Amino acid sequence: MDYHLLKQAVEHIKEQWPEANPQYGAILGSGWNGAISSFKIKNKISYENIPGMEKPGVKGHAGQLIWAECCGLEALLFQGRRHYYEGIGWTPIALPIFVCQQMNVSTVVLTNAAGGLADGLRPGSFMLIEDHINWMGHNPLMGPHDPVWGPRFPDQTQVYDSNLKKLTNQAATIIGEKLHHGIYLATSGPMYETPAEIRTFLTMGADAVGMSTVPEAILAHAAGIRVLGISCIANKAAGLGGGNLSHEEVLEITQRAVPRMQKLFLQLWHEFAVQKKKR
Repeated sequence: MDYHLLKQAVEHIKEQWPEANPQYGAILGSGWNGAISSFKIKNKISYENIPGMEKPGVKGHAGQLIWAECCGLEALLFQGRRHYYEGIGWTPIALPIFVCQQMNVSTVVLTNAAGGLADGLRPGSFMLIEDHINWMGHNPLMGPHDPVWGPRFPDQTQVYDSNLKKLTNQAATIIGEKLHHGIYLATSGPMYETPAEIRTFLTMGADAVGMSTVPEAILAHAAGIRVLGISCIANKAAGLGGGNLSHEEVLEITQRAVPRMQKLFLQLWHEFAVQKKKR
């Protein structure tokens, strides 16, 4: 991990937005770009102009950082993410979390598109991530330790904040959205899994599978940031549905879900605001 580049990124963003005071952050995965359409946009920075970030290499990731406000709460919204399978190392993947930590963001919402394993997880449904399984074969905390990520051996007992999950359940109930709960398993990608692998993941207790999110969750939790994770189920995993899997199908299904993503995000931010007023 290149800490020089990470610090340059923070400096660049702070220079561009000296008055920014975000309390919340979000990383918008495949198909989630439109979830923030109700937010008031203050400014944008292309990833290509952020040191160490560069343009995402995957279709469906807009590649821009947005400084926005919703329900009176400022937020840093990363439209798109970098993936480990792009072969670019951990720096661009860690960068959004590092920026959030350095700019005093207390809560980060991680979103993704995933393949459904569990019964009831149909394409287009939402799953609240209760916990995860790191099956990537790699870990962003490997290598020389930096205190920004807390202790050398960070606890992972409760990565996904229980209070944030409660607020998300409330938000979903208010808007009439059925919210599933489950375990997200991350592989390194970029290939989709084989039916044999999916059968193995089912025996391990996984409910959905994808190629992201877990590294950011590990880093954010280690850095003391509260973590919330939400998956949009884009397809049934290999061997559980009909036909071959494709990224085009993922984008098509998530695109149909955008209006519901917008409602969920808006209500979720409302719940954040209500809770903040009670403190």
